[in-house]
Amino acid sequence: MAIVNRIAGYASEMTQWRQHLHTIPELGRECHKTAAFVEQKLREFGVDKLQTGFATTGIVAIINGQGDGPTIGLRADMDGLPIIEATELEYKSTHEGRMHACGHDGHTTMLLGAAKYLCETRNFAGRVALIFQPDEEATGGAEAMVNEGIMDTFDIAQVYGIHNVPELPFGEFFTKPGPIMAAADTFDINITGRGGHGANPHDTIDPVLAACSIAQAIQTIVSRNVDASKQLVISVTQIHTGSTDNVIPETAYMNGTVRTFDAEVRDLAERRLQEIVAGQAASYGCEADITYNRGYPATVNTEQGVEIAVKAARDVSGDDAVTDTAEPVMGAEDFAYMLESRPGAYLFMGQGPGAGLHHPKYNFNDEAAPVGASFFARLVETAQPVKG
Repeated sequence: MAIVNRIAGYASEMTQWRQHLHTIPELGRECHKTAAFVEQKLREFGVDKLQTGFATTGIVAIINGQGDGPTIGLRADMDGLPIIEATELEYKSTHEGRMHACGHDGHTTMLLGAAKYLCETRNFAGRVALIFQPDEEATGGAEAMVNEGIMDTFDIAQVYGIHNVPELPFGEFFTKPGPIMAAADTFDINITGRGGHGANPHDTIDPVLAACSIAQAIQTIVSRNVDASKQLVISVTQIHTGSTDNVIPETAYMNGTVRTFDAEVRDLAERRLQEIVAGQAASYGCEADITYNRGYPATVNTEQGVEIAVKAARDVSGDDAVTDTAEPVMGAEDFAYMLESRPGAYLFMGQGPGAGLHHPKYNFNDEAAPVGASFFARLVETAQPVKG
């Protein structure tokens, strides 16, 4: 593994940064302590321009290279999760009910490490835009930052991001051209019947039966409406109804999630959900309404972005440690909005054994931070080499 020597020299310092960030997890767009720490470090490093306040606490910092050239964007997410930490780490969360259970403390540290190196060396043409983004886990800080104009304001030509993955081999990178993560939508269904005594179902209109029928019928969208070569997941994740064993309730509530990669499949799933809910409810004499909520779009890498990113990753981890034909995953990521706005790529980086993402015992592997920082650094130098 060819970690950049200078970045390897930052390893203990990066560990301190990451473990400090782990103690102060913040949610959504309210990443004030985290952003203040990031801003302090960036100013110490000597970035050429720094602007705060995007999506409330987001930061964009510019580092100028040598000579003219485009601007390449590098993104790290900063927010934590509303999870009670179950570790006994010396640096465990000091914010009750919140923790960095997805490694965003590590992502922020990796980009800070790259920032320090790039400020010192400036061995690239054009500019680097360092994007520190809040609110990946909740309402889409990436979308907000794009809508607030960061791509145009800073003339960003392409953009890249990475995410750690526990249990994947340490230091290995995984990506692919095209969709790498799914679009994530949700639905809410409210069913209204007529309640009554459980001993006299003939006097009622039973919303429980309607809910069960809807849950089953929804699965025919995957098995009977969508080309088998295309990917679609529809999961009913909640059914709430009733209060006791001898009362047929008046109402039932259901919800769930829809995951797609293809825009046409996404449209079809929404339409068929609406049709099935209406038809099934009517067949039981119930009334029902469905609210379909479109969430993050699919995260779609560009061919050229993957080529550039893979070359940089191979420079750091070696040819055999980089896969450019990875299977896409059904999880979602708001970096999708940045890739809708500009070409680029998103990659997964293995961090070795450990508790999984969003687990109360998760902890980012500090040994992975120099690897990720080296990737970001080599990415910039590969994409925008100094002209001889």
